[in-house]
Order: sequence, then C-alpha cells, then structure tokens
Amino acid sequence: MAGFEPRVEYLESFRCPLGGLAAGKPRVLCHGAEIFVSTGSELVYVYDQEGRLLTAVYRFPGQVWHLELRALGRLLYVLCAQKGIYCLSLDQASRSVNRGDGDDRDSEDSEDGEPPCAVIPVHPDACLLPDDTLCAFTVVDDMLVTLAQGPALWRVQLSECPCPGEGARPGGHIGEVELSTSSPLAGAPGEPAAPRIFPVLCCASPPGSSALQTRTRGSRGFSLEQALFGLLFGVDASLLESPVILCGLPDGQLCCVVLKTLVTSRLSPGDPKALVKILHHLEEPVVLIGALKTESLPEDAEDTPPDCLVALGHGGRILAIKASWDKAGTLVPELQEYWLPGPVLCAACGGGGRVYHSTPSELCVVDLARGRAPEGGPGGLPSLLCPAGLGICSVVTLSVSSEVPEGGARLLALSARGRLMTCSLDLRSEMPCPTRAAMADTGQKIKELLSGIGTVSERVSSLKKAVDQRNKALTCLNEAMNVSCVLLAGREGARPISCTTTAAWSRLQPQDVLTATCRLENNSGLSLDRGWALCVQVLTAPASDPDAAGSATTYTVPVDRLGPGDRREVTLPLGPGEDGALDLPLTVSCALHYSLREVVGGALAPSESFTDPSLDECPSDVLPEQDGICLPLSEHTVDMLQCLRFPGLATPHTQAPGLLGPVSDSVDTFLGSLGPRSEPAGPASLRAKFLPPSVATIKVSAELLRAALGDSHAAGTSLGCATLQWLLAENTALDVVRARRLSSVQGVAPDGTDLHLTIREVTVTHLCTAGPMQTVEIQVESSSLSSLCSAHHAVIGRLQRMVVEHAAQSSSPPDLRVQYLRQIHINHETLLQEVRALRDRLCTEDEASSCGTAERLLQVYGQLRSPSLLLL
Repeated sequence: MAGFEPRVEYLESFRCPLGGLAAGKPRVLCHGAEIFVSTGSELVYVYDQEGRLLTAVYRFPGQVWHLELRALGRLLYVLCAQKGIYCLSLDQASRSVNRGDGDDRDSEDSEDGEPPCAVIPVHPDACLLPDDTLCAFTVVDDMLVTLAQGPALWRVQLSECPCPGEGARPGGHIGEVELSTSSPLAGAPGEPAAPRIFPVLCCASPPGSSALQTRTRGSRGFSLEQALFGLLFGVDASLLESPVILCGLPDGQLCCVVLKTLVTSRLSPGDPKALVKILHHLEEPVVLIGALKTESLPEDAEDTPPDCLVALGHGGRILAIKASWDKAGTLVPELQEYWLPGPVLCAACGGGGRVYHSTPSELCVVDLARGRAPEGGPGGLPSLLCPAGLGICSVVTLSVSSEVPEGGARLLALSARGRLMTCSLDLRSEMPCPTRAAMADTGQKIKELLSGIGTVSERVSSLKKAVDQRNKALTCLNEAMNVSCVLLAGREGARPISCTTTAAWSRLQPQDVLTATCRLENNSGLSLDRGWALCVQVLTAPASDPDAAGSATTYTVPVDRLGPGDRREVTLPLGPGEDGALDLPLTVSCALHYSLREVVGGALAPSESFTDPSLDECPSDVLPEQDGICLPLSEHTVDMLQCLRFPGLATPHTQAPGLLGPVSDSVDTFLGSLGPRSEPAGPASLRAKFLPPSVATIKVSAELLRAALGDSHAAGTSLGCATLQWLLAENTALDVVRARRLSSVQGVAPDGTDLHLTIREVTVTHLCTAGPMQTVEIQVESSSLSSLCSAHHAVIGRLQRMVVEHAAQSSSPPDLRVQYLRQIHINHETLLQEVRALRDRLCTEDEASSCGTAERLLQVYGQLRSPSLLLL
C-alpha cells in the first residue's frame, strides 16, 4: 500500500534445516550496532551492522530457546533446551577470541568454504541455573525470573542474579508460585519435552521504574502508565511500585504475579494462589505480550509510558486493554478483542500504536492509534482493525530496532530461509480506514457471503448424503456379491448358508393344520443385512392326477440381520384349505432374494433439496426388471408318508398333537354322547362302507434294500422293520415305530380316512432262473383312492431315488426268465386296453347300467396296482 512499501536490505544468510526455520525458537536482539541472532540451533551469531560482517559465533551445549541481553556489563543470558540458563560476558569472550582461544571455526554459513569468524564454545561452567524444565525467563534488576514446565502445572520461580564481575552462580532461590492450567502439558514426569508453542514471559513496570534501564531493544519488558498499571494489577502493586511478571501460556491464559509479593511470600506464608491473577483467556496460545502508545501526544512528551496493553494469540485473536472513563466519570479498564489473519508466526510492538505480526503469507501491520470513531471519545479503542500488508512473507522472528525521526520505523527480521534483513518503513502517510458507507457495504457483502456459504453448505451436505448413500449401496452390493459367490460355488456338499424344511401337524381350531418350518442357518463369515429376504414357494401337484396344473403360493420374509452363526425359523401353513382337502405331494422351495431396488434405488434417486447433474446420469430405470437376484437354497417334498398320523401308537398320557386323529367338532362330540346317530351319506363314506379297500403293492429286491439301508439295518432288526422306518424317516412317529420295531402300521390320512402300511418279506419263485429270490413287499391299503394314490406315489418316489443313488454301486442283475417277463408285459397291456375301453363306455352309458362298468374298472385298477414285477 502507498506509503507502507518497505525498503528491504538483506544483511546475512544463515544455514537452516530442510523445510526452513520453525517459528517459536529463532530470536533476534539489537544493541547499538550489534545484532544477536539465534536460529534455534546451538549457535548464537553476533552481527556488526556498521562493518556488515559476523564478528563472533558462540556454540552452546544445547538448542537455544531464548536470548536476553543486559546492557550493563554486556551480559548475554541464553536458555538452552533441557539444560538451563547460561550467562556469557561478551567482553571477556571477545578478549578470549583476540588471544586465539576460539580455534574452532564456523564454516557452515560460509559460501566460499572459508570460515567467516571464530566459533567460541561456551563452557558448561557458564550455566547460571541448571534446570531441564525451564521454558522461558526474563531478567528484572538483579533477579532472574523463570517459567518451568511441570507435569500438570506451570511454575514461576524467582532467583538472585549475579552482578557484573561476580561469579556465574546465583545467590540463591527467592520464591516460586504455581500457575493453574486448563490443559495437559507436553512434558511427562521425568521426561521433559519441548512444548509445541513456547510460553511468553515478560515484565511490566510502573512509570519511572529502574527495571527497564538495563534492557535492550527486543527484550521482553515495558512500562505502563500509572492509571492502567493500577487498574490491571491492583493497589498493592502501585503502592509498592513493584514490577509485575506477565505470563502468556500455550492454553491461552494471561496471568500476572506481583514481583515484590513473590519476594516477601517466603517471609509471610499464605495462600500461593492469591499471588496469581488471571487477567484474560484468549482460548489460543499466546505469542506476544506488549505495550503501545495510542494517544496523540505533543513532541515534548516523548517519554510518556505506553497506555495500552496488547496480547496476541497464535490464531490471530488480539486483546487490547487501556484505561478509559465510563459515563459516571469512573476510571475503568476498556477491553477490546479483534481478529487478525492467522496463524501468527511472530509479532512485535512498535511506536505509534502499531503491532507488526507475521503469517506464512505476509508480514502485516495494524494501527491501534488510528481509525477511532469520534464518538468513542478520548481513551477509546478502534472498533475495527485493518491489517496492511508489507509484501514480506515467512518471517519467523521480528524485532523493532529503532524509530526513524521523520516518522518511519526500522524492523529486524529473520526469514524461514535463514536470511537476516532490515525493513525500513515510511509511516508518514495515513493508513486507509473504511468509511461508514464502506463499512455498511462491507456488512452487506458479508451477509451475501454468509448466505452463499449457507447455500454451499446445504449443497455440500446434500452431496455428502448422496455420496454416503452410494457408498452404503456399494458396500451392500459387495456383500451381496460375496454371498452369491459362496452359494454358487458350493453346489456340492454342505453349504455355508443352508435352509432345511420340516413338516408337522399343529392343533389349531377348528381343525388341524399342516405346517412347514423353514430354518435358515448362516455358517459363513458373511452377514445378511438390508435387502435380503427368504422366499418360500409352496407348489401343489396332486398325485392322483399328475397332468393337472398345480397352484403355487409364495411367501417372502425379510431377513432383518443374520450374522455369522445365527439362525432364523419361519413357520408357514400348508393346508388343508377351506374345502378341507390337502393336495399331496407339496414341493417347498426356499431361496434367498436380494432386492436391488431396496438397496440401490435410494442411492440412484435425486436428492430432495437439489438436482445433481451427476445423478441424472444414473436414473433408477437402470435396474433390471426383476428388481433383484434369487439364489436357490433347498427344495423339499412333503408327501403322504410325512403327513400320516398314527393315533393308535401313542398312549393316552403321551399323545402328542402330531399323533392325534382329526379334530371333531364339539357339537358332534356332544351329540355322539347322547346316542347312536345316522351315518353320513357322502361318497367317501359310502365307498368305505360298501366297497372293499383299495390295495397297492410294490415288490423290492431284499438285496437292494440291504445295500441301500446300510447301517440303519442294524442287527436284530428285521428287514421289514428297517424298511418301514426308512419310509417314515421324516414322520414324527418315527421314534415310536423304531422303539416298537413295527413292520405294519395303521395311520390316518389328512382327509381322515384310514391307511394301512404293511411290510413283509416274501419269496418270488418264477422270475429268476437260479431259483427263488428274497423280496420285500410294501403294501398300501386304504378305502380312499386319493389317499391310496398319494401314499403309493410317495413310496414310488423314495424307491426311485434309492435306485438312482445305488445304481452305480450295485452288481449286475441276476439272470431272469425273459418269457415270464414278456407274459407279464402282455397281461399289463391287456389290462390297459381294457381300462381305456371301460372309460369310453362310462361316457356313453346311462346311470343304471354304468354301475357294473365302474365296478369292473375298479377291479382292473386294483390288478394294475399290484403287478407281478420286481424292483431290482
């Protein structure tokens, strides 16, 4: 900006580590023509501005954290990391260099390889105060004030400081006080560590105090006007004319301790906490505590002390405190907070109410003496600070060397690249301050920016929500893909995700209901979450009419969450229906269905608050028409043998609902108890009363059954008993049949009719040329043709599966009489022709003459159901 363009002059370059110097440790002090520079390493450089060359380099035992120079006696105090405070007499060090004691040479900063000056090693005996917990110090008169880092608290210590010409050891410990802290410190007990941001320690003195007479430019010490000094530190500090130690901690606290009360605390013990006063809390690390002159004063009042206390935080928050008059005419402290661009690397207070602060992007200056509103009156602080950039970046330490008489300023700065420079400023031009119209316009722009930020924030939130939905959908799809691969890869053997089905009768009024229980088990390492559902389809195909079209009913049960090792059971009704009929067999098919629309549909839908162009590229109609994938799990057939109930096998005390007969109505039970009733006249009852029961037989080779049953045909169990147990393996009465070793049983079909199942061993003599063959005859007998057909179909189905499973293992069949087999085939062909003829005749005859035809048709069917063939 106009008038503030600095004239920069580079004095010297110092070697710095890779990445540049870090803010906090480098220091620059100025005393006359000498500049003392520390880059944070073990070296302290002395630069002569008049000769424009390095005059000395001092090597200390550790990294240098802080410097202070006492003009009287030219004593340099240095704080070394985890070592303590060293005191170095510059006059004696110069004489030792002239005598040639400093034979070490510093070549790390020389560009041509020649050492520019001697390197003087500092002897460990120069350690004034050994303490590995010290983080900051300052020298006040003949006292040394230090700030030590404890495990949970900061500790301010006061020690005697040697006078010039005396020994390097301090006279002794005077007093100490602990400062409370609101956050844990960086160091651990027994293992002190360097804090990330160092605390600030300085001395504020009342007007006319001698504490500042020996201080150099750049040291942390200043005086304050009497009114502000009394308001801040109390009447005791003013009456005692005592310097006050100000502490700025890394947690943001701004504390003060009256020095003379700390000296006398050992003589009159009291509450130590009463010695510490918390002035303010910046809520961010304090990087600067200083004082400014903000009032316009005549030329003959140049020695007037500063009237404003300033504290600056690392994040850019600045606090200004000065004495002001309220409406009642009372002197009160006026506090004003401002916010500057951050983070602040370093800062310094200059003349004319100016504060110089450095950020990674620029070195700026703000003026607290300019821009005050007229209605603020004398003593007021500006309502707004306008930082002015100086065009210099990455300054890590700063010092105001002197004021130019014509109204300028001269700064000493060290850049992050290790370059020492002077910045000369012309401050005579007015610093531009915003007018009321500009401030109003700025306020309107800020409102517009905030509104735009709110819109962008809402859009970002919506986009984040959409991205989260898509990420969740992708995660679910990935899990679904893993489940699909597991199920499709394990077609043979035990599947990691399986579903088993069992059928059982349940007692529900007004009738018993056959139910199927499907148990879904997850033995894999995957989880079935949102989108998965268990689909169970029940398909009916009556055994009495295989050509008839069956009906299918599908049940869908959502799988809420099925983790590894979990199981879920679903019970579904199978029948009978409203007409009381139960069509057997039933096929229960179980499958896992994954809904793509449920999982992916929400992620592909546009957001509610806005329309995202990227979402328009993926409309929801990209989903397939079937809306998901289906993975078959199992297929189970429920036939007549599973549905039979055997009420005669259970004792009255142990009858289970699955073994009882059909439920009778309570009214029928009551009427039956009154006396005999008339028989029902239905076709099934008439057929059961007047016609003989229908019979179907199947003969199976005993050798085939023994091979198929294997271990189930245990010793002591006849082949007939083992065969009956094999047929009823999925019936609830299996345990009773096995316990009683039955080979014949009478059960009740779902429609209430009786069904006899008899297993006997017979000998076939006319089939094999080698002689008689041992066979097992399975006989099914029932007065209901529907029940007979269902049971016959169930037995045939089991035998077919058995033959298929053991066909490859069985030996070659025995020699058979082909002529006998041919004759049996001819007889069956004749019976089939007769069946076709009788069925055609039934279509043309009247009701009176069709009775004989129907009776003959039943006889032929009976002969077909009991063939002479043998299953080998």
